[in-house]
Amino acid sequence: MLDTSSLENWLWEAACAIRGAVDAPKFKDYILPLIFLKRLSDVFEDELQQLGKTAKYIDADHSLVRFYIPIQSRWEAVSKQTTNLGDFLTDAVRRVSRENPKLSGVIDIKDFNETAAGQRILGDSQLRSLIQVLSQHRLGLNDVAADVLGNAYEYLLRKFAEGQGQSAGEFYTPPEVAVLMSHLLDPQPGDTIYDPACGSGGLLIKCNQHFKEIHGSDSGIAPLSFYGQELNAATYAICRMNAFIHDMDADIRIGDTMAKPAFLDSAGALQLFDLVTANPMWNQKFEQAMYEHDTYGRFDYGIPPASSADWGWLQHMYASLTDNGKMGVVLDTGAVSRGSGNQGSNRERDIRRKFVENDRVEAVVLMPENLFYNTSAPGIILVINKAKKHKKQIMLINGSKKFSKGRPKNFLTEENIAHISAAYNKWQEVDGLSKIVSIDEALRNDSNLSPSRYIAGNDKEEALPLEEAVVLLNEAEEERQAVDKELKQILAKLGLGGLNNG
Repeated sequence: MLDTSSLENWLWEAACAIRGAVDAPKFKDYILPLIFLKRLSDVFEDELQQLGKTAKYIDADHSLVRFYIPIQSRWEAVSKQTTNLGDFLTDAVRRVSRENPKLSGVIDIKDFNETAAGQRILGDSQLRSLIQVLSQHRLGLNDVAADVLGNAYEYLLRKFAEGQGQSAGEFYTPPEVAVLMSHLLDPQPGDTIYDPACGSGGLLIKCNQHFKEIHGSDSGIAPLSFYGQELNAATYAICRMNAFIHDMDADIRIGDTMAKPAFLDSAGALQLFDLVTANPMWNQKFEQAMYEHDTYGRFDYGIPPASSADWGWLQHMYASLTDNGKMGVVLDTGAVSRGSGNQGSNRERDIRRKFVENDRVEAVVLMPENLFYNTSAPGIILVINKAKKHKKQIMLINGSKKFSKGRPKNFLTEENIAHISAAYNKWQEVDGLSKIVSIDEALRNDSNLSPSRYIAGNDKEEALPLEEAVVLLNEAEEERQAVDKELKQILAKLGLGGLNNG
């Protein structure tokens, strides 16, 4: 069987066969479906052998196999095709999706004959090179285990993320961050796990892998159930492929979670989950009307500012938890500190204060800088728990120094992850790393939950990131406009409407 390193090198070689290492990430939406088709085709051939039946029996009864692959879509036919490859591959993946409705919108997202400015984006020669490299090895059941292939698939996603810069943040969370999150959430048998901004599915996949490491694959153990929603159609397709390749049965749906959540119960209310794991886009901007006209009861703790939806996302996730549910969310550092110390009102601070007062915040982990692909800012993991073991306490962890230098990004080592998760799971104060504060102390600090405020990370004065400064500026302008509007209304009632026009 192929080992992880050989598999990763081979798949990256295949990706580079299109236009070289520099340009390969641009074509991920063409490359990933072909790797997926290769896996489906090789597994289908293996299933034929296991069943001991000839192809005509399978052709007559498709239910005998997990996914039925039509003759002209099987890799043997693909590898022999020499002309009109763009049309042939487009037809091949579309035939697979027609025969397997589960794969509709997953494998058939790209037209391999697509053009731009009258020119083919990928010519037959590039597609032929990709197919030739992929034909070097089999990806069947006895050739590569699901987890090994899944890890290699994620390796490709990481390589693509490295080449796509900031846009990579839309679909990719660094896997070691996802591993740390899985350690903090620690899924238990039978848990339902939900990611409302699931991207390529890494956070759900790492929860599954952590669960299997702890509990094994014993059929007597209640399995986890996975749910996710993703707005971007191409990213949704990657997520579905990623889950299939990891042999996970995940219910992934497409759509705008905040505007129209996809998971509802029979009464039309939000479906509830045991665990929520997410890394939504930081500081998104939504119109106030979306919050004000919400029909799902999500924003009881307050309406966030238009300048940042962080506490909008958090409230959606909180409203999606069962009575004993727990969530871990990756966010901008400002989500736990913005507005604290202000003399006037601040919507984010006021929402955060309510979470603190109601004893829902369990932990905040400050991450190192330069981990994420869409920003060099550090980010935090916020853990909110409806069933806290340590009442009226909050664990703060300053993990800003727990990393290794990498190119182009820093990364968390297994040792880094172990140190951070041990402090949380053992509920221990570790000098320079973790501190337990009471909710009274947090409230005295105006609900500022930034770990760096309580635990010294270095001797340098921290500079305010540019993104954070922009959000604060937008919030201040929003508050000024609200006050100005209120003042005009008061003056109008007093018959003095013209006195504030300068």
